[in-house]
Amino acid sequence: MVQKTYFKTKDYCKVKFTFSLENAETVEILGLNSDWENSVIMSKKKDGTFTSELSLPKNTQHEFKYRVNGSLWINEPEADSQNPNGLGGINSVIIL
Repeated sequence: MVQKTYFKTKDYCKVKFTFSLENAETVEILGLNSDWENSVIMSKKKDGTFTSELSLPKNTQHEFKYRVNGSLWINEPEADSQNPNGLGGINSVIIL
């Protein structure tokens, strides 16, 4: 799930990512700001969900994927859109 909080006086949007998958030990977000090398590590909560809050620039869009347990790539089912990634797969897209 992706929750967006916009601020009238700020040039960024606060975005909260929430992800849950049975048997997930680690979850990372890759691709934000076109960075597929450096992941955003999500925090695991007591209920087993993973969350991360980030500030991303307004009027931008970002392709991303979740990487679970270091090897399983999963899209965000509630993403704003999806784009082919050139590797035979599809990336999630968030539009701010």
